[in-house]
Amino acid sequence: MKRRILLLLCLVGGMAALHADVKITDIVVKPRWPWNGLVDITYKVECKEKDENGKYKDVYLDFEGIDNDRKEKDGTPQKVKMKSLTGQGAKDPVKDGGPYTVTWNMAKDAPAFNYSSFNVKIHAIAGIAPYLVIDLQTWKKRYTSQSPNIDDDTCRTTELWLRQIPAGTFEMGTGIYTPFNAIFTQMFYIGLFECTQKQWELVMGDNPSYFKGDCRPVEYVSYNMIRGTGAQAGAGWPTYGHAVDNSSFMGKLREKTGLTFDLPTEAQWEYAARGGSESQRFTYSGSNNIDEVAWYYNNSSSRTHDVGKKKPNELELYDMSGNVWEWCLDWYGNYGTAVVSDPLGPNSGSNRVERGGCWGDYAGDCRSANRFGHDASSYSNGFGFRVVCLPLVR
Repeated sequence: MKRRILLLLCLVGGMAALHADVKITDIVVKPRWPWNGLVDITYKVECKEKDENGKYKDVYLDFEGIDNDRKEKDGTPQKVKMKSLTGQGAKDPVKDGGPYTVTWNMAKDAPAFNYSSFNVKIHAIAGIAPYLVIDLQTWKKRYTSQSPNIDDDTCRTTELWLRQIPAGTFEMGTGIYTPFNAIFTQMFYIGLFECTQKQWELVMGDNPSYFKGDCRPVEYVSYNMIRGTGAQAGAGWPTYGHAVDNSSFMGKLREKTGLTFDLPTEAQWEYAARGGSESQRFTYSGSNNIDEVAWYYNNSSSRTHDVGKKKPNELELYDMSGNVWEWCLDWYGNYGTAVVSDPLGPNSGSNRVERGGCWGDYAGDCRSANRFGHDASSYSNGFGFRVVCLPLVR
């Protein structure tokens, strides 16, 4: 049987993202015959990166199936996350060595795929897992290479899922916003979804939202409610860095987890919305067709919707266009023109940045490059946020 095997794409993340040496070799993909819907994949790992104790780093894997014979509306090959996996590297990290074997239930994840014409892509990340998951009931954290089961609302309610965004460079802004090159020297994690009402309630004990629903984005939240009003804390960005009020959402989330959570900077938000190093420069986050990725004026029925029900972007981030506007750390102001490392925005201003558009906006307001600003005390049923977690332990 002829097989087409895609050359492996190895992505490197973590603190030494530009220097890590990770390779996946000797890949063999074998559909079981007679065909029963299962595919065996064997591979070897080469990772000579060592941690501070001199031990070889863990390698986290993310498996993706691609069918070049089936096309999306934009003409690109259909892709699917390989979630129904068992074996070595399916959930737990692997080490330098092998061969390792995983078995994929293709009949479950991609029943329309042709077993004789699909390809496999494996993303390999050394040292830092692609996903960070917080259990909002026990406050325990875990790292995993497996994306969430989007059909199970647990990932939207009692768990907080974040995606690793590797360090990199991108061109920020377009059109009336003069583009400039932004450089990220460190990775960060960002929420797969906008913060939901259940997640807010588990942290804060209340639910201020107008459009009620556990899986809907929390709204009627101001910048001040999220970070606090202290002049040398929640209201002090960027002068006082990531300091927040202890009584704010971020303050309580930090206390419960021991991790440094915050809002994204405007540059972090746009980098993630555009798909990071995987960016295809879509107009909206994940597509040039807004109806595929966003709840907005033409399709929202004048309300918010459960997060994660539209198509994600290149980094598997949902609803970065539409549903609710998302607060960012920065003061609203003009962009500079020079290359900037880890942009923090203006030093002062009168309004804080919001990005992404909301359920009541026209398509143009939901573009990845569009930006708006409001007073930090402002709130409405169209204002929400998503979290980032920095590579620092509080």
